[in-house]
Amino acid sequence: MSSFDTDLYPLLLQQAAALVQDEPDLIAKMANLSALIYNSVPELNWAGFYIMREGELVLGPFQGQVACVRIPVGKGVCGTAVATGETQCIADVHAFPGHIACDAASESELVIPVRSADRIIAVLDIDSPVLNRFGAEDQSALEQLVRLLEQSLV
Repeated sequence: MSSFDTDLYPLLLQQAAALVQDEPDLIAKMANLSALIYNSVPELNWAGFYIMREGELVLGPFQGQVACVRIPVGKGVCGTAVATGETQCIADVHAFPGHIACDAASESELVIPVRSADRIIAVLDIDSPVLNRFGAEDQSALEQLVRLLEQSLV
């Protein structure tokens, strides 16, 4: 459950929309969104993107500690988000079967698939050193942020 005031999300979404609106480059958009999330949302130790490349997730723009570079589809929380096509909101990553511990300090994780032309092209991955960090409001707002990114790709 979120332990802070979620009034930050309307402003965060406004800022995200402005960052992606007129920028054609996907990597530039992901880089700025990673920084925005990491510096705006409390209690995070990692925020960034993994990009689908040749059938696996490859590290993209992020903020935080050094990360795993490649994640197979179906492995860990990120790979599971791609395999299922659904957001993964994990209260305790250590209880998640097959969790990939890129940063041992991570306790909870939120992963949201990013789509373009009806296929998953990336995932937004957000980690926290706090157990049960992400609540329904966090998930909803960050899914809206991903939708803004997706709409900017058309």
